[in-house]
Amino acid sequence: MDAPPRVAFFTDTFDETNGVATLSRHLAQFAKSRGIPLLIIRGGGQTSVSQDGSLEILDLKRGAASFPVDKSLFYDPFFARHKQLVVDQLLAFKPDLLHITSPGDVGILGVWVAHTMGLASVASWHTNLHEYLARRLDRTFSLAPQKLRTRITQLAEKQTLRGLLRFYKSARFTLAPNQTMVDLLREKNGRPAFLMHHGVDLIQYFPAPQRSNANRPFCIGYVGRLTAEKNVRAFVEIDHKLRAAGEQNYKFLIVGDGGQQKWLQTHLRNVEMTGVLRGKELAAAYTRMDAFLFPSLTDTFGLVILEAMASGVPVILAPEAGVRVGVRDGVSGFLSQDFAASIQNLMHDEPLRLAMGRAARQFANANSWDVVFEQLYQTYAEGLALIAETRTVTVHA
Repeated sequence: MDAPPRVAFFTDTFDETNGVATLSRHLAQFAKSRGIPLLIIRGGGQTSVSQDGSLEILDLKRGAASFPVDKSLFYDPFFARHKQLVVDQLLAFKPDLLHITSPGDVGILGVWVAHTMGLASVASWHTNLHEYLARRLDRTFSLAPQKLRTRITQLAEKQTLRGLLRFYKSARFTLAPNQTMVDLLREKNGRPAFLMHHGVDLIQYFPAPQRSNANRPFCIGYVGRLTAEKNVRAFVEIDHKLRAAGEQNYKFLIVGDGGQQKWLQTHLRNVEMTGVLRGKELAAAYTRMDAFLFPSLTDTFGLVILEAMASGVPVILAPEAGVRVGVRDGVSGFLSQDFAASIQNLMHDEPLRLAMGRAARQFANANSWDVVFEQLYQTYAEGLALIAETRTVTVHA
């Protein structure tokens, strides 16, 4: 069997709490456990080179000019000063492929280095930044006339998508977590595009022993950033609808932080807000939930959905999100715009809730990180073969 490709992995986020960071950490764990050489290039507190088994890690310090683009996520406009150090590390590592995760400072440097060194590269799409920007602008201009708001947000979304596609076209092939995005990248950029599944830690996230709903509030959970693009204000609308329907015995358990946190604390009547949780504390939070509500309309996948499902919790998603993840409506969760009605179905039908929880865990079982990364390395090899084939055709032409 051929050796796995030697990959240099450029990531703008690694230790933070977000989907790209989670994927990056699990990829590192997978490569280390299999003895696969992997060079990780990431932003760090100090510039340093370290070795951890088969992992080589190049941390690059962000400077004083860095500014936040999201909570705990920064962009250094002068990050190109690290170019020679990256080049030297790549010359020593001799990668077959550069994997660039996003158009941040590390990713942009990766694209530049790949171009100047003539190295094959792949870029993976993780976040619909164009849709995120549109949601934030809509909130920013909330006092403006609706027609003007629509024009601003649509123009911003269109131009941002155009810029993102140009960035991803710089790679020889691309990866995306859902088929819709794969098809868009392939169509717009004319480059090969492949599906890159997301996974879940089936040991850390595991269903709690069966418990009854009797004599305790029904727990509606959420994990993620509390920002406008996550549509978290939907929780208040749901609260109003449940109260209007006569429901009283429920509570919200919201894990995460962000700009909408204080607003939610003010407007939700029965809510426990934990802030950011990790590890065992996060796993324990999932086991307290009776239903997991993910109201975002913009996420490309949502790793927290798989974490909830692995914990045996039925999920309630907008149809757009459900299709991207592959959740079957009425089996492991509900795909509906009427979140409150879906919650009521689970509140008043405990056998249904338990059956959906079992189906959710079964769905998660097919999405372990090991399976995901085994497939990813196969995709790396397939993409490299396509690049080699294209070069051969070009030479003969």
